[in-house]
Amino acid sequence: MKRFRRLRAAPQLRELVRETHLHPSSFICPIFVEEGRDIKTPVESMPGVFRYSVNRLAELLDEVNISGVGGILLFGIPKHKDALASSAYDDNGVTQQAIRYIKKNYPGLIVIADVCLCEYTDHGHCGVVHDGIILNDETLPLLAKTAVSFAKAGADMIAPSDMMDGRIASIRSALDENGFSHIPIMSYSAKFASGYYSPFRDAADSAPCFGDRRTYQMDPPNRREALREIEEDIDEGADIVMVKPALAYLDIIREARDSFDLPLAAYNVSGEYSMVKAAAKLGWIDERRIVLENLTAIARAGADIIITYHALDAAKWLREGEH
Repeated sequence: MKRFRRLRAAPQLRELVRETHLHPSSFICPIFVEEGRDIKTPVESMPGVFRYSVNRLAELLDEVNISGVGGILLFGIPKHKDALASSAYDDNGVTQQAIRYIKKNYPGLIVIADVCLCEYTDHGHCGVVHDGIILNDETLPLLAKTAVSFAKAGADMIAPSDMMDGRIASIRSALDENGFSHIPIMSYSAKFASGYYSPFRDAADSAPCFGDRRTYQMDPPNRREALREIEEDIDEGADIVMVKPALAYLDIIREARDSFDLPLAAYNVSGEYSMVKAAAKLGWIDERRIVLENLTAIARAGADIIITYHALDAAKWLREGEH
């Protein structure tokens, strides 16, 4: 009889033979920055998550800075929204102000700037709209302008999340032409049209005012298409590729890991976070245990980088010892 239990008898043995290890340096913490002053607004559908004005970011960033997490993913929420998302590429926009503040006061912190138009448009879609249709090619120059503006402000990495075809090539070309050939791109390559995003849209004030995003985000049943999307982004110049969401798409993460050798990110999205928080609040689950198990599953599937709203809690729990 094989005795698999021999290596499970003590915490030290389990740690010694553990195949998948979590480390805070692989976590990215999303942050929402709202235009204005003295703002710290709780996101009701995401307990523990807040929208901050730039002048109150230190309340969060001091904790981020000592946590050991790998960096932050920045989302801006402007006061002014219009059809062409002009606040996205305004060099004095809220996101640009936040980037400059962070790089001045926390120079060692990696700042990844999410590039999309949905938070900045008055219609809430990720691209230019004409007669109810989201236009692909007309959106690309605006995404490129936004990426360059964020790079000028000091972003360390650009993360396009819009799912327009050809946007990686467009952004890469614009960055290179403007002297930012050193800035990497982390592409939301396989981003599915998921029901798990609802709390994020509360946080980022980005719900579409008509229709949905199924014409540009991926259809959830499609596996092979996800690999084609990832391959295309790599060909266009992506440095890191991403699968989003994570937990319902672990099979996609695994296939991406087996098929491509670029760094692979996975986004443990708002709905996944909020379900855990809600069940924990009701006493139905052990939050710490479930969070670390979920993150381990994402890493075990093959993700090198995990974007998660649990980042700070998970980093603390990992410092405290075995989970």
